[in-house]
Amino acid sequence: MKNESKSGTSQGNGIDIEGLFEAAREEGALSAEAMQALHITDLGAQIQAGFGVQVDDVASSEVVLVTVMPDDSGSIKFAGNAQAVRDGHNLVVSALADSKQRDSLLAHNRYLNGAVLYPYCPIAQAEKMTSKNYDPELGTPLYDQAVVLLGTVIAKAQEFALSGVPARTVTLFITDGADAGSTWAKAKDVCALVRDMRRAEAHIVAAIGIDDGNTNYRAVFRDMGIEDRWILTPRSDAAEIRKAFALFSQSAVRASQGGASFSRAAAGGFGG
Repeated sequence: MKNESKSGTSQGNGIDIEGLFEAAREEGALSAEAMQALHITDLGAQIQAGFGVQVDDVASSEVVLVTVMPDDSGSIKFAGNAQAVRDGHNLVVSALADSKQRDSLLAHNRYLNGAVLYPYCPIAQAEKMTSKNYDPELGTPLYDQAVVLLGTVIAKAQEFALSGVPARTVTLFITDGADAGSTWAKAKDVCALVRDMRRAEAHIVAAIGIDDGNTNYRAVFRDMGIEDRWILTPRSDAAEIRKAFALFSQSAVRASQGGASFSRAAAGGFGG
């Protein structure tokens, strides 16, 4: 894939990332603050890496984009939770692939340090996490990569919308630590994006904070704009982590069942 231009336009296959953001701004879906967050640095190539399937190759009349960002920092491995995170992700993929709405579900997995396990693809094609493709040993640039991930979600949803295909989104962050290593984004930048997404009433943004003994995850995620009802804080325990992922999968399935169901799921949070 060729490098992005500074305008954010993908030169690889003609996807104009910047044009998608501008269209969202003109529709009132992106505020000036959100646009600024998306332009702190050149994100085009990183966003393009997650775009995956082309709109014309999706037969469904509406889509739900399910997007996950598993933490691949070294503390996950140090705490002995790598397999629990793998199992949790795979549980979500299996539950969605078995749902009645599977034909309208597209999934994307970008690890917390930026590696893309799979770009947007039909849920049945989503790759399972294994010890070969997930070996957590890096840092926690939570804010930087949250902006990249949410930018990808917004741009992909906008691409479908411009083609006449309504898109709703369900996004999950997973971390076992506060931000450590972000170089250009802050919590307020993430919050600007999440706030606009919530206002559009077509997006759910959720988070799982695996207890590390000292991080106040509710405070961390609130600063990122994520609502309390979409925050889980399981203990550093395999069964608890898998239970949190199971709750997310149930929420994602409910959200994928149509307009009214999405609204009810969004309002209900993990408890709904």
